[in-house]
Amino acid sequence: MPWKECNLMDERLKFIAQLLEGEKMAGLCRDFGISRKTGYKILTRYNEIGLDGLTDRSRRPYRQANQLPFQIEAQIVRLKQDKPSWGAPKIREMLARLYPDVHTPAISTVHAVLDRHGLVKRRGRRRNKAKGTPLSLPGQPNELWCADYKGEFMLADRRYCYPLTITDFASRYLFACEALSTTKEAYAFPVFEAVFKEFGLPKAIRTDNGVPFASPNGLYGLSKLAVWWLRLGIEIERIKPGNPQQNGRHERMHLTLKQEATKPAARNFLQQQGKFDHFIECYNNERPHQALDMCCPAERYVPSTRPYTGLPEVDYPFHDKIITVTTCGRICFNRRKINLSTVFAGQSVGIKQVSEEIWLVSFMDYDLGYFDHQTCRLEPIENPFGPKLLRPLVGSEPAAALAKPLASAPQIAL
Repeated sequence: MPWKECNLMDERLKFIAQLLEGEKMAGLCRDFGISRKTGYKILTRYNEIGLDGLTDRSRRPYRQANQLPFQIEAQIVRLKQDKPSWGAPKIREMLARLYPDVHTPAISTVHAVLDRHGLVKRRGRRRNKAKGTPLSLPGQPNELWCADYKGEFMLADRRYCYPLTITDFASRYLFACEALSTTKEAYAFPVFEAVFKEFGLPKAIRTDNGVPFASPNGLYGLSKLAVWWLRLGIEIERIKPGNPQQNGRHERMHLTLKQEATKPAARNFLQQQGKFDHFIECYNNERPHQALDMCCPAERYVPSTRPYTGLPEVDYPFHDKIITVTTCGRICFNRRKINLSTVFAGQSVGIKQVSEEIWLVSFMDYDLGYFDHQTCRLEPIENPFGPKLLRPLVGSEPAAALAKPLASAPQIAL
């Protein structure tokens, strides 16, 4: 039979009395519904202390754990109040940097202090979400930059702000966070140009499919900004529509930006830009990053070895003619006008005859499509961003080589 919680002392007395009368330990423990380990413990206490050993003992620990000094606890609270979006790992790292001679508490201890002072926000359990196919994962700075607009928000003067942000994929270095009043590409050009002049050129830039990075009406979805990047020798990476997790590092930075620099919003654009500039300085030089082994982005980033010197000259040595696209996006060729795209306005393209009355249009190392003399309409080809360097066709090569590019050309009615 189990212990009666209302009279444990009497139950233990009965147990000891029957045990002293010669009852076996195993059967007696079975009758009282306890384990033999508990039975021997009661007998041992009775033999050592007597009847006092049958009373309940205090469950208070014999010793106190190492208590955190109140100065360190106060400093943890101050750091959290100064940086509300920082968690225990970053605050612990900051303590280690500020007080290298003092024993740094564990992350769990820092979290317990924050929880004790009501500085921890409790969130519900997140559900796992399916992720798309990951893009390239470069490990060196300037191999891939990420750019996007953080979601718009309203300033105190009732105007909307669209922050344009640019980061390095490997080092998480934040190059720019500009408070813009619109997402028009005319305002994005000077931001990227200033960053290129200061830090050099990346190998590639990853963006979403929105304006001004892409154009729904442009050829192959290109925008004037994307064409400018191609002219500078920068490759373009785009995430799949509806898959922001493919640019997850940049989106995670946006969350920190929202917490520290937009709540509350400033009175006007000038004051909001001041908050963004302060955030950039803190994010790059003060805020330790867990994915960087608690290093700051500035400790991992190095400038690019490709300086920005303006647009290089475009040459098409293996084409028959070089034509400048008009402001309305057309090519004027042999008194005919072929519509290309306004995103190429002012750019030089190469024209090469590949068959009788069929011509190939190329932009830098990319083949854009074909046109003929009758329709004067450009027929785009597949995957124009795969480099197709045109080889020189010397006179000794067979004439069949001239028709080789037509293998991938669409059927055009002549």
